[in-house]
Amino acid sequence: MDRMNPVDRILLVEDDPRLAEMLTEYLTQAGFRVTHAPTGGAAMEHIAAAEIDAVILDLMLPDMDGLDVCRKLRTTSDVPVLMLTARGDAIDRIVGLEIGADDYLPKPFEPRELLARLRAILRRRVDARQIDAPRGAGAKVNDEFLRFGRLEIDPAAHAARLDGVPCELTAYQFDLLLVLAKHAGRVLSRDALMDLLKGEPLEAFDRSIDVHMSRIRAAVEDDPKKPRRIITVRGAGYLFAKVQD
Repeated sequence: MDRMNPVDRILLVEDDPRLAEMLTEYLTQAGFRVTHAPTGGAAMEHIAAAEIDAVILDLMLPDMDGLDVCRKLRTTSDVPVLMLTARGDAIDRIVGLEIGADDYLPKPFEPRELLARLRAILRRRVDARQIDAPRGAGAKVNDEFLRFGRLEIDPAAHAARLDGVPCELTAYQFDLLLVLAKHAGRVLSRDALMDLLKGEPLEAFDRSIDVHMSRIRAAVEDDPKKPRRIITVRGAGYLFAKVQD
């Protein structure tokens, strides 16, 4: 079986004991170390006390909304988050992505799809550092650093700064920014972005890129409503500007 690093630690936040037991067994067999938290409070306690590599987070918890758990988590960590939701309203999925979730999966789902999505969000953080692609001619580049005017991107630290101030980005949002920056001056379609990130071409993920892009703009643009760094080319994709300031 194609496994992630066997030390990958997964926090499963799910109040349904039967589903939690089934997923814990399935993911353990796939090579993960799984800890189960049945409530949002238990999840926050575990996150504060132990290191984890990814969170599988149900939105409907008995003590607090899963969106609140994700929001609180994002104040201290950029650990990848995969949301599970039985809610039919798309707004919950959009809000979840906007506050920092990396992907979502509607219930009911096949365990194989959950595994594929989990592997994808874990892989993105690693793969973004291994992308060997042409860099934009407008950037000053060394082995670990890119600068576009006032915007600095540090792949080694997995961090971006604007005017020296850290940009608040999830791991996946940073990976998207890095791919765009390494292809400055080129229009990249959603399919091209997914291919460069080596992500899984999974149903409904296409539009979530747009949501993540809006969050990146909020972090790196002076005026997100009038972007000068990440430009949408209608019907084609996104372009990262070589010259920005």
